Amino acid sequence: MSFSVAAVRGQFPILSQIIDGRPVHYLDNGASSQTPDTVLNAVRAYETTGRANVLRGVRHLVLADREASEERADVAKFLGVPPMEIVFTGGCTAAINLVAYSYGSLLQPGDRVLLSELEHHSNIVPWQLLRARAGIEIDMIPVTADGRIDLALLPRLLTPKTKLVSLAHVSNVTGAMVDVGAVVAAAKSVGAKVMLDGAQRAPHGPLDLPALGIDFYVFAGHKAYGPNGVGVLWAKAALLDAMPPFMGGGSMIGRVTFAETTWAPAPRRFEAGTPPIGPAIGLGAACKWMQALDWTGAHAHEMAMVQHLMDGLQKIDGARIFGPAGLQNRYPVVSFTLDGVHPHDVAQTLDSFGVAVRAGHHCAQPLMDRFDLDGTTRVSMAPYNDGSDIDAFLSGVRYAAKTLR
Repeated sequence: MSFSVAAVRGQFPILSQIIDGRPVHYLDNGASSQTPDTVLNAVRAYETTGRANVLRGVRHLVLADREASEERADVAKFLGVPPMEIVFTGGCTAAINLVAYSYGSLLQPGDRVLLSELEHHSNIVPWQLLRARAGIEIDMIPVTADGRIDLALLPRLLTPKTKLVSLAHVSNVTGAMVDVGAVVAAAKSVGAKVMLDGAQRAPHGPLDLPALGIDFYVFAGHKAYGPNGVGVLWAKAALLDAMPPFMGGGSMIGRVTFAETTWAPAPRRFEAGTPPIGPAIGLGAACKWMQALDWTGAHAHEMAMVQHLMDGLQKIDGARIFGPAGLQNRYPVVSFTLDGVHPHDVAQTLDSFGVAVRAGHHCAQPLMDRFDLDGTTRVSMAPYNDGSDIDAFLSGVRYAAKTLR
């Protein structure tokens, strides 16, 4: 198995489009990735030949039930965990909220949750809601000047009252990857659980979650070459068994009477109602697609593009990169500003070059406050991006620097 960017690009129909006379240079993968043929075909097959509900159908269409079960196994294999520890959710945000509600219900007033300054709002607001509801406390790890969590401060922030450390595996702004080993060792020393928000890490290859030593992991389908409307929560079986349901309804029950209701075993107790069957089938196909890719070659290719991009930005007067200066322990997300030009104006100029990026605070306002910024322009890459995408991007930034200030 060897990596060929041309072969990968050929699997994504959208990348062959010509829009307004220009090819598509899609560099907004941190918001949503594109979808390969194999995923599109899997969802299309379900919607056109096998559409049915799961669990109780009696027609031949209950093959959908078997497919949904197989997709849970495919996702589990991608993460290196047992299938019955996989909970399908509506997305990454929904998965974090599930943990905040269900695991959070086991916490007591005065218990503490430790976050960091670079978290996405989806890993801040649910804990603030829990604080208002249950009287927990929230602590925050600051970030360093190069956009990494300041692990030197971790020992003083952890206490016996810390019950959970919840961090981005990879920052959606700086691309920095957290030192999971250091975090887990410190957290376990006080008996705290660890959750990682894998939204920006999962799209870059299979994982071995047990080897990481963590307790919860979440990611979203639409950022990992899959459909919208589906996400994943992984949690250790003992934790799932101890947690009450997040939502009530059909499918998540054992027995219902007006006197009491018993719950189905995990993961079903956390999947009330009709699950996102088609999206889950698509996510399973996406996980299989990712497992078939040569990630040693793909990651080397991604890092070469990051270097190409950063080298080019450093030659543009007034361009400032926020995040790690090197390639170690980082993923292909790069945020920058252009002195005298609003990030949205940079993004609009790039759009005229056929380049799609993201501008704004990236749902990370505390991190923007840390760097005294209103926002940045963000580039986020995937294995299907190539040098032509980076060249078009740099041409657009040079044009913005020349014409907009």
